[in-house]
Amino acid sequence: MKKITCSEWDSLSKIHRLNLINSCTGYKSANLIGTKSPKGIPNVAVFSSVTHLGSSPALLGFIMRPNVVPRNTYNNIKATGYFTVNHIAQNMIAQAHQTSASYDAEISEFDIVNLEQEYLSDIDVPFVKDSPVKLLCRYVNEYEIVENNTIHIIAAIEEIHFRDDMLHNDYWLQLDQGDVVAVNGLDGYCLPKIVDRFDYARPNTKTKSILKNGT
Repeated sequence: MKKITCSEWDSLSKIHRLNLINSCTGYKSANLIGTKSPKGIPNVAVFSSVTHLGSSPALLGFIMRPNVVPRNTYNNIKATGYFTVNHIAQNMIAQAHQTSASYDAEISEFDIVNLEQEYLSDIDVPFVKDSPVKLLCRYVNEYEIVENNTIHIIAAIEEIHFRDDMLHNDYWLQLDQGDVVAVNGLDGYCLPKIVDRFDYARPNTKTKSILKNGT
């Protein structure tokens, strides 16, 4: 196996270092975050840092990059208190990726990349219509990560919308039923497939498949 040390990657070009470090930690979630500005302009942007933080209460988090330039998503969330998280399906990866471009706050990425918005809640915030899983989220808190000047946004999940065929009897969502993609690095999109599920692991108990036993 090849080995690269921190002193070696510090000598790489910026893009090579970005590619290496962003891909070495594994697959990441692929989501479109939808917001609306106080002026009523819908915004949507791709994020690969959305993570589960807990189920009771239902919380998620994501990372905002340094605010050295205007961040429309961050500004809209702070102004309105709400946003949506929309899983990216295979058929929308090019459109989703294009939302990472820096557009002016007065321009809606929905229009530019031809993604259709919809409104599913009493809260005036856009969802991505073709997304197979969509979450309505309320801003709760944020924490500055001083080591790299980023912000960890914490949010409460208030609604979950999903395709009926993705839900199992135990309320597990099978994401590959919706062709939900993941991100490899900064710009690689992949289509994960479920291999198996297993019962809760306990000492001195044999690992048991859930899917193969039909439960």
